[in-house]
Amino acid sequence: MGFAAYYFLDYLNSLQEKCDVLCIYLDTPVNMDLYDFPYLQMRFAKIDLLNYAAIEHELVSFFPTHIVHLASFSSVAKSWHDPAVSFKNNTNIFINLAEIIRTNNIPCKMLSVGSSEEYGNVPVECIPIKESMPLQPINPYAVARVAQEMMALCYASSYKLNIVLTRSFNHIGPRQRDIFVIPSFVKQVLANMKSNKSSEIKLLTGDISLIRDFIDVRDVVKAYYSLLEKGVSGEIYNICSGKGHSIKSIIDMLSDLLEVKISTAIDEKKIRPNDNKIIIGDNSKIVMQTGWEPKIQITDSLRDVIDYWKQR
Repeated sequence: MGFAAYYFLDYLNSLQEKCDVLCIYLDTPVNMDLYDFPYLQMRFAKIDLLNYAAIEHELVSFFPTHIVHLASFSSVAKSWHDPAVSFKNNTNIFINLAEIIRTNNIPCKMLSVGSSEEYGNVPVECIPIKESMPLQPINPYAVARVAQEMMALCYASSYKLNIVLTRSFNHIGPRQRDIFVIPSFVKQVLANMKSNKSSEIKLLTGDISLIRDFIDVRDVVKAYYSLLEKGVSGEIYNICSGKGHSIKSIIDMLSDLLEVKISTAIDEKKIRPNDNKIIIGDNSKIVMQTGWEPKIQITDSLRDVIDYWKQR
């Protein structure tokens, strides 16, 4: 089960309304006890979403009213190493789901989750980025996400499927895997603090001048729920904080929170062939249409990430 999926279930359970949930996953959840939510009647199916027949059997049997499509190969870095796998998974999985809904006449609302990476390198004068910004993907993951988005719009307009789309910006929060930048930093620093008694910790990084719009995953899943309730089919919504932070500033915040001096050194393996220099989103569309807005401050998110990795 993925990072955002867990928090979506947690939020759904917090609403204290009985709900039947089918969780489809590829890898076995680390600890099934973590998914013991009293208000959710849960069932798990381990299926490769590229297996059309298997997923069709499950969906027709369950006959959902809502689908939150979070399944993806979400690492930009990994997409450079195996672009074909990234593209195949992030496009064909969506096509399978859409075709099954269409051909079996399942009257459900689907949330198709995309990425801020789709925007590419946006001129500074166009920041913050609105949904109307032309897409200029510059990495394999982003190209795959654009293709998924185009297919979603095609099914929404041509087949009248009820599909709401997002371009979600960088998630942060506890439980995120350490292949992503912030948990990677926190894990490195905590490990060095444990083994190294010096007053300075050296952190291996990529380009720390990059600016990103980080948003807590717990705010993200509330946005997803609001779109399932109020989002308009065929419309695209930025899920973002509207604030930008450089990777360097994140490191500085971690230094303050952990009360340790952190120096950095470039690890050439972490430098990508091409990278978006600045990504800050405009969330006014979803705020106006649903009333959702982000609540959790980045320092609180970082504290929770630190606490999570300390317990690990």
